[in-house]
Amino acid sequence: MPTPPSLATVAVIGAGQAGLSAAHHLVARGFAPVGLDTAPTAPSVVVLDAGDRPGGAWQHRWESLRMRTVNGIFALPGMPLPEIDQEEPSRSAVPRYFAAYEEHERLPVHRPVHVRAVRSPAGTTDGPLTIETDRGDWRVSAVVNATGTWDTPVVPEVPGSERFLGEQLHSHEYVAAERFRGRRVAVVGGGISAVQLLEEVSRVTDTVWYTRREPVFLPGAFVHELDGVDVERRVAADVAASRAPGSIVSYTGLLWTDYALAARERGVLERRPMFTGMTPHGVVEADGSSTSVDVVLWATGFRASLDHLDPLGLRGPSGGIAMVGTRVASDPRVHLVGYGPSQSTIGANRAGRAAAREVARLVDGRVAPTD
Repeated sequence: MPTPPSLATVAVIGAGQAGLSAAHHLVARGFAPVGLDTAPTAPSVVVLDAGDRPGGAWQHRWESLRMRTVNGIFALPGMPLPEIDQEEPSRSAVPRYFAAYEEHERLPVHRPVHVRAVRSPAGTTDGPLTIETDRGDWRVSAVVNATGTWDTPVVPEVPGSERFLGEQLHSHEYVAAERFRGRRVAVVGGGISAVQLLEEVSRVTDTVWYTRREPVFLPGAFVHELDGVDVERRVAADVAASRAPGSIVSYTGLLWTDYALAARERGVLERRPMFTGMTPHGVVEADGSSTSVDVVLWATGFRASLDHLDPLGLRGPSGGIAMVGTRVASDPRVHLVGYGPSQSTIGANRAGRAAAREVARLVDGRVAPTD
């Protein structure tokens, strides 16, 4: 006989910045956290996370990524960001902060739990949802999805790639440059991570840099109060029209960071047009010539990890999900945080609060807001 699903009012899927923010604001509005060994009381919230430990995607970042070189991390709501050594690797500093936050908030996170699918058994947009996981199913009234992008790296299809005899890896597999010493590396990608990796790898071996488009470097500093608002507006317009949002750099452009300046000064920030094919020992340049390489490092970004929501039929014709704020336009039970305009850390905090407010309006038995 099948095991009946566990019950909660709302499930937060993912315990990174956006998920923890959403959980905090739901608890502040009277949703009791469902413990690992406790039965829920209404209204309730369960937090499901695929990671073995706290930290979200930060625990997987490469070794040399220090706090001074990350794009910024905002304090989670209700707990100030502690003083952090700017030379500490982000892969240790941020997970430590997230772990302390879960303890401070007394927030039991169920992990590791891999969500396989979210379904609507009644086939409507106003009934319960079933969350299928590798650790049993849950039945809830609403879902706040905060699964980020780390699990879905993007690698372009290039003719001949299957014949390449060298090493191919995506940036999410990258740990340190030393493994490439003495091997010629093609770094592919026009974003922030590509420039960081190009600068780092070029210190131990020969590199060539390939991008689909000419990189655009901003002439001045990025002002969050001005430029950030414009970026969020443009991303919001895309998701409202059910267009899949592009990479952050496609909206912001590249900044002349310390590592970008260092790469330019050493002469490695010389971009080539994207190669058109791959051979067993190299790549075919746009002009038809060949270049020998031993490694192809794909710093080609990620897409949102949303496949588990596909049974709900949320995607539009262009592959994106139309949204109103954090709410999926076609299904008020589903909210996406850390997606679209809330991909940044400050955006994720705001989105967590907005999603909690909307869910509280949807769910019967909600209590008055406390913030």
